[in-house]
Amino acid sequence: MNAQEKVFEKLNELNIKYEVVNHPAVFTIEEMDNLGITFQGDVCKNLFLRDEKGKRHFLVVLDKDKKADLKNIQKQLGSTRLSFASAERLDKYLKLQKGEVTPLGVINDINASVEVAFDNDLLGRTKLGVHPNDNTATVWISFEDLIKVVEQNGNKITYVTI
Repeated sequence: MNAQEKVFEKLNELNIKYEVVNHPAVFTIEEMDNLGITFQGDVCKNLFLRDEKGKRHFLVVLDKDKKADLKNIQKQLGSTRLSFASAERLDKYLKLQKGEVTPLGVINDINASVEVAFDNDLLGRTKLGVHPNDNTATVWISFEDLIKVVEQNGNKITYVTI
């Protein structure tokens, strides 16, 4: 079973409604804009971060048009200095590659060790675009259902203001 199939299986198991748009591999929001994907709903930008000692890992989910102030996020999460985690850590914790980062990656986080931080502005959104653990597709899903996936996996959820 490939990465996408695993995601769709989990969404179906949780009775979550979703739509899928297949497209060429994209690595940036700009590439998604160029393909017209971002006009179909609210696309999420996802940052995989680590604390100074590499003991805590965070997946920060925000609207594609926002700029993340890591110092501000660090304060809200009660963390030491935040920086982007390495490709090795991304693979180890979420089994994802650069360009594939998504909150749906938590289904690969067997120990639920990654903390997921959602920007408050995403609350109540009905059509969020995230990758299904593969950057050749975008899944449209409601914020409420996205939370359901993360909660079901047992990852800690925090809300931050970005």
